Formats: sequence, C-alpha cells, structure tokens
Amino acid sequence: MRDAWERARTQRVEVACGGGRGRTGTALACIAVLDGVPADDAVAFVRRHFDSHAVETPWQRRYVARFAAW
Repeated sequence: MRDAWERARTQRVEVACGGGRGRTGTALACIAVLDGVPADDAVAFVRRHFDSHAVETPWQRRYVARFAAW
C-alpha cells in the first residue's frame, strides 16, 4: 500500500477487489492513513468519499485501525 501511495504522486494508481467495496475500501483507508488521515477517521473518510458501504467487516475495520502502528 505504501508503494501505491508513493506512486500516486506521479501516476494513476488503481485499487480493486472482486466486489470493489470491502478489500478495496480497506486498502483505500490504509492509503488515506499514509496520507495523514487519522486511523480512527479513515473508514469514515473512505465511506464519505468513495462508497458508503466500503470496509465491510469488523475485521477490515480493525485492520485499518491497527495499520498506523505498523
């Protein structure tokens, strides 16, 4: 995800999964964290700006919450 974030400075980067919401939203939320969005706000940020149903499971939300610590 760090690579995607860094590449996005100079080129288009696409993030996708089968349904386009759960794993895609999780990746986008993690990239938002890398860009400075607080981890506690990243899921809401992605839901507001990408898809209101993004980051579908509790496990995905936990992953985003813990992402900043890695």
